[in-house]
Amino acid sequence: MIKAEKDSLSYELFGIKFKNPIWTASGCFSYGLEVSKLYDLSKLGAIVVKGLSYKERKGNPPERIVETPAGMLNSIGLQNPGVKKFVDEILPSLRQYDTVIFANVFGEDEEEYIAVAEELDKADGVHGLELNVSCPNVKKGGIAFGSDPQTLYDLVSKLKKVTQKPLLVKLSPNVTNILDTAQACISANADGLVLINTLLGMAIDTEKEEPILATKTGGLSGPAILPIAVRMIYQVYEKYKTSTTIIGVGGITTTQDALQHILAGAIAVQIGTANFYDPYSPLKIIEGLKEHIHKKGYSHYLELVGKAHKLKIK
Repeated sequence: MIKAEKDSLSYELFGIKFKNPIWTASGCFSYGLEVSKLYDLSKLGAIVVKGLSYKERKGNPPERIVETPAGMLNSIGLQNPGVKKFVDEILPSLRQYDTVIFANVFGEDEEEYIAVAEELDKADGVHGLELNVSCPNVKKGGIAFGSDPQTLYDLVSKLKKVTQKPLLVKLSPNVTNILDTAQACISANADGLVLINTLLGMAIDTEKEEPILATKTGGLSGPAILPIAVRMIYQVYEKYKTSTTIIGVGGITTTQDALQHILAGAIAVQIGTANFYDPYSPLKIIEGLKEHIHKKGYSHYLELVGKAHKLKIK
């Protein structure tokens, strides 16, 4: 249930008040504290922190990042300090900012997902959870949780039983039909869907004649994936708009990009790769949305959500 507030960008969702629909994406903003040296994090609608596992992870060996045309490939390997260290040492500093905090959760099996979710459910200052389901399920022969609808349904169903906080699922685009995995999450009572995670890609060094990334493949993000993200949001909203809430992510670098996500059906959007080369991009997009709403004569940005669906092809 979403409710507009008096300000043109503020709203209430999951019983939580957000100042605006501009969030930062997991993995591209670390835990926010680095950027706090540049501007007040309280200006953001929400921060989705870097992915958390139960124990500390060192991540993959280099090379871990490759610049590509209109984007980048990354294979960081989900490096993080572990959920308990995050709660004890990082979260207290984040709590001083007046913004919403979502914690990104991942695991190598269902047990680890559950253990991380249980720690975060009791953590003061974490408003909700975002599931990274693009991780290999070791007990299922290496298949990613987000690739098989039944596996995804089982995972989300179990996590809903261990947390009272809003549970968002970040869907992988590396599937045959995004509607199938979206339906699995909706059936398992996920509170919302985040579309989309990175696409699987590769870059080859033509001099060394070998893959550049140590892991050979990595996740493609940046402007190159914007049209894919917009298409998948549009598809899911068109079929399930009365059943779920969509948060858009993928390729957003400008106000126009964010508007494409919103017009396709996203209630809020996350800024990812753009933070690497312009850490002020979320603030610029917030101001750009305000200007667009005023120019178009709308009273609230929610009037734009899903509006692109008004056109019917005959």
